[in-house]
Amino acid sequence: MAEIRNSFLNNFKLNNKIALVSGSSSGLGLAMAMALARSGAEVIINGRDKAKLITLQQQAAEQGIQLHYLCADLSDFDAIDKAILEIKSNYATCDILINNIGARIRKSLQDFKRDEIVSLVQQNLTAAIYLSQQVAELMMEQQWGRIISISSIAGRLARAGDSVYPVTKMGLEGLVRSLAVQYASHSITSNGIAPGFFETERNLSMMRTPEEKASHVQRVPLKRWGKPEELAGAAVFFASEAASYINGQILTIDGGFSASF
Repeated sequence: MAEIRNSFLNNFKLNNKIALVSGSSSGLGLAMAMALARSGAEVIINGRDKAKLITLQQQAAEQGIQLHYLCADLSDFDAIDKAILEIKSNYATCDILINNIGARIRKSLQDFKRDEIVSLVQQNLTAAIYLSQQVAELMMEQQWGRIISISSIAGRLARAGDSVYPVTKMGLEGLVRSLAVQYASHSITSNGIAPGFFETERNLSMMRTPEEKASHVQRVPLKRWGKPEELAGAAVFFASEAASYINGQILTIDGGFSASF
């Protein structure tokens, strides 16, 4: 057996890694960005509200954490092109990409307008495909990279009145596997995380009263909503050397919801 000279925990360190987390000005994206930064990565948070990004940067600095920000709509192809040029100019490369941009429109299929379908597919899937393609170019130059895409348990578990969102998330899981095969020879891995019910700003409409909040997690064995920081560790793991042989996998984090009959 090879001699273990250093703590195994060193495999989780992300020192000197440049990480871009799309859609990270709140919720799960921000929790993952903070966790990556606390693990040593140089993290670029992203959103469309510059003032909010600056505030988040300042709040992180008060905790001794350095965050950079990229104010751009990364669901837009032209904005992605500009962002890649900015990243190359300021950081030279990108080691870790987390695809976290997403939107949700809860409607039956008959109620969807054509533009709403196009917009949802663009934000949840097409933009992630293009951003991954562009960032992978940087990763191939250094023969190392981590691409992590945030799916949802709603990708595999459909519900009436929520017709297009599951299609986009299942497509995102297909992207995870496609990238895993496409770029593995360049030491670039691709994995995904499928969250269940988490207490985020996006889900506030489902938590208006204690009774309503509890009703949504009746089938969750842990009987509660997840906290964003409870998902962040999975992102650190997938980004680290500890996960160097994990490729093309989706990790479900839902308190046991999808295992419950």
